[in-house]
Amino acid sequence: MTATLEQRALKISILVTLGVSTLGIVFGLLSGSRSVLFDGVFSTIDAAMSGLALVVARMVVKEASQRFQHGYWHLEPLVAALNGSILLLLCFYAFLNAVQGLMEGGNELAFGVAMLYAAVVTTICTAMAIYQRRLNRQVKSELVRIDMHGWVMAALITAALLLAFGIAWMMEKTDYAYLTPYVDSLLLTVLTLCLLPVPIGIVRRALRDIFLIAPSAVDSEVHAAMVPVMQREGILSYASHVAKSGRGYFIEIHIVTTPTFANDEGIAALDKIREQISQGISIAPEHRWFTVAFTADKRWM
Repeated sequence: MTATLEQRALKISILVTLGVSTLGIVFGLLSGSRSVLFDGVFSTIDAAMSGLALVVARMVVKEASQRFQHGYWHLEPLVAALNGSILLLLCFYAFLNAVQGLMEGGNELAFGVAMLYAAVVTTICTAMAIYQRRLNRQVKSELVRIDMHGWVMAALITAALLLAFGIAWMMEKTDYAYLTPYVDSLLLTVLTLCLLPVPIGIVRRALRDIFLIAPSAVDSEVHAAMVPVMQREGILSYASHVAKSGRGYFIEIHIVTTPTFANDEGIAALDKIREQISQGISIAPEHRWFTVAFTADKRWM
């Protein structure tokens, strides 16, 4: 059910994004606004990334295959890193474009057309961000969360455009009318600088998963779960290894015991310990690769 909701959210996002990107490109050309055109191009790339995210969302819920024996969880951070990197490059290019516009004396705009676009798209983007935020409280999907951030970014962009175009439209009737050609490029410069932390954050989180940096919260849970286990007679020490890849967690625990440990109860005693440790870890079973090994030889830790 969760996977179905996730995929439905991404499908809706793709369709709405395609509509918004079309509006941005058309209105950007009609109004002569670089910032509106940037918004349209931004939305087009976002639609492509949402499509890729949808493909990955379908794959990560599949069973492991002979070729991908640990499943497809590793694809999720790769897509997130690609998404963030493209958005980062787009913001950098738009910033250079805006600076060039300022150096060339700006450009004249049809503020009425630009304001109409900004008002419509701000409403659409805000509605989509609220919808995905509410949905992700249930789904808890990294892909939906990233997509939601894309809608928040788009809403902030177009809201700022609406405000700036409104101010510029009023300036045309004052002694400061000569400044209005600079509004579009100046606004695009500010927007791109403000938006840079978002793709940087996406890339940073994705790289943590790609490099298999241990999530501290889960690592602490494992050590806490091992405290009562270590009080058992016959258990000498343990070593644990934790990694996160997308929505999947890899948890390995190697426990050193005495050579005669669990001779009386046999395998049942080992399974009880596994169950005890499992109950102390909050990660859902379907999102973790959980291994507990027992040995009397420290070489196998």
